[in-house]
Amino acid sequence: MSHSSSSPSTTERQESSENSLVPAKKRIGDSVFKGLSTGSGVLILVVLALVALFLIMQALPALTTSPDLLMQQGYGPFWSWVIPIAFGTVYSSFLALLFAVPVGMGIALFISHYAPRQLAQPLGYVIDLLAAVPSVVFGLWGANAFAPSVNTAWIWLNRNMGWFPPFGGQASGTGRTMLTASLVLAVMILPIITSLCREVFLQAPKLHEEAALALGATRWEMIRMSVLPFARAGIISAVMLALGRALGETMAVAMILSGANVINWQVLTGTNSNTIAATIALNFPEAFGLRVNQLIAGGLVLFVITLAVNMLARWVVSRRAAFSGAN
Repeated sequence: MSHSSSSPSTTERQESSENSLVPAKKRIGDSVFKGLSTGSGVLILVVLALVALFLIMQALPALTTSPDLLMQQGYGPFWSWVIPIAFGTVYSSFLALLFAVPVGMGIALFISHYAPRQLAQPLGYVIDLLAAVPSVVFGLWGANAFAPSVNTAWIWLNRNMGWFPPFGGQASGTGRTMLTASLVLAVMILPIITSLCREVFLQAPKLHEEAALALGATRWEMIRMSVLPFARAGIISAVMLALGRALGETMAVAMILSGANVINWQVLTGTNSNTIAATIALNFPEAFGLRVNQLIAGGLVLFVITLAVNMLARWVVSRRAAFSGAN
């Protein structure tokens, strides 16, 4: 009897407590902040759509005009013109990533897990400062200082390792080659990779690191087992952001390379594939008529390449997120 009598009283107390809950009043600040956040998200989508619409509308004349007319008023048939410079864009960016990713990750690991605090903080500031240097300054440095200084090394590589296809061909006498441009691009994207990887490495769970060290792991084994698996998605995001910067770089490449409309895998010769951004920058001031439309169509191809790279990055990150310690 006592048990049956106590149940209704418990139910009544729960019902009375639920009835006593009063919904929180909506504050004006919350509504304003929500509206601003939503508006900002919609605004970036609208801007992106407008840019894409502008590129498509301006590129249509070049995409639909006959190749014969493009030979007379443009830069030749569109696809035979754009494919070599699209190749140069992707090739130079790939080489830049090849150099920048290991160095950037190494610097980030040194700052986050090896360097003493007195050294880590100033070194982080110096790396971040590189991101503030204008690309034209990198171009001046690359063309007038870096290229002449590495020319002897490129000639030695060509002479002794010419059996390797990228190092084959006739070496340039000026050092202004695809390899030089790619190394300058690597320096330019290094701050992006280093800064993002450093922040991701610092967010690795300390308990995982301490547990690995307590079990007898060395510092590198702890990093390999605890830090890198946790940071995998962040590393991929950093690499893809850096790739987007390299794909769109203009002035540095234009000032270093004497690009041509060719597909050339060799990185030490004087005949180099140009990039889309550099081609547009060098030709747009004097272009007219269909040439303007053709250059804008090249910009549309670069837009599609960059969009595809970002979509691929998001897909890879979403797949790897399930295996990341971030979850």
